[in-house]
Amino acid sequence: MARACVFLVPGDWNSRTGGYLYDRRIVAELRARGWQVEVLSPGDGYPFPDADDLARAARVVGALPDGACVVADGLGFGALPDLAERHVQRLCWVALVHHPLALETGLTPAQQRQFVDSEHRALACARGVVVTSPSTARVLAADGVPAARTSIVEPGTEPATRAIGGGGGADALSLLCVATLTPRKGHALLVQALAGLRDRPWVLHCAGSRSRDPAEAARVDALAAQSGLGERIRWHGEVEATQLEALYAQADLFVLPSLHEGYGMALAEALAHGLPVVSTTAGAIVDTVPAEAGVLVAPNDVHALREALRRVMDEPPWRAALAAGAWHAGSRLPSWADAGLRFEQALLQAMDAGPP
Repeated sequence: MARACVFLVPGDWNSRTGGYLYDRRIVAELRARGWQVEVLSPGDGYPFPDADDLARAARVVGALPDGACVVADGLGFGALPDLAERHVQRLCWVALVHHPLALETGLTPAQQRQFVDSEHRALACARGVVVTSPSTARVLAADGVPAARTSIVEPGTEPATRAIGGGGGADALSLLCVATLTPRKGHALLVQALAGLRDRPWVLHCAGSRSRDPAEAARVDALAAQSGLGERIRWHGEVEATQLEALYAQADLFVLPSLHEGYGMALAEALAHGLPVVSTTAGAIVDTVPAEAGVLVAPNDVHALREALRRVMDEPPWRAALAAGAWHAGSRLPSWADAGLRFEQALLQAMDAGPP
């Protein structure tokens, strides 16, 4: 009998973010390994579901057969503790946590407390918990999730051609940032840091959706205009894979000043392209970017970020050494086939376990 599971994933399945890409690639790898995988949606409004979302989730989950293995993406699962508890005895819940909901930037203290409570309750119902980094595993362990139920399945990374740079023009460095424009990704910090480096020759290319948080996009645009950087920042929006590959190829330096990352797939892609990295010590980034491949500063520290960028810009030999370190680190990253095998093992372990 074929092995089977259901992926419960809210929102747009085709969204070009790291979390959705991870889900799609894992599903593809499981199917390649002979699994029957059905993808269902509990609604679109997560992690803040409205009444319609909750009703849809109840219908979708209620229709699943007894004993079904349900891989619930944490964006929805952490907001559905009542549903998780209602079906804990009859379904094999496997929580897929990209990063804890309460660590998203921009939440009020009340929202953070709500997410800590709701995610704790939901995770208590899971027979298995899959996380994408050791950092997230440590966070969940501190919250009481047993290590025996947690599996670390880091994202795979495609083999890549080494970046050739030169996208900034004859003399300017080409900086690349790949991230959805939200407060957690730190675009505003990057603009403020670069405002103090106007005397250096550089161009910043930004790839990622600008529509997910219109207020943040407007704030960053205003900062860029006030700093006189409007002509030096190129906003590409959400791009296709071939366009993204071209952006990596033309870059000289990758920069992502995130306030938290559950893994940082764009950082791994930068390493695979041999790009030196300037980022932060937030979340899983310290596990993803080794010291020989980049310079990491404290999150939310504009001065430290500016100084790191200044040094990388001003010291070509050091930049070249970091690029060599990045290329080496990229060669050691796991493949998607590796990730698929580890995910399969996590599912089989959860299916052998009893209800928590």
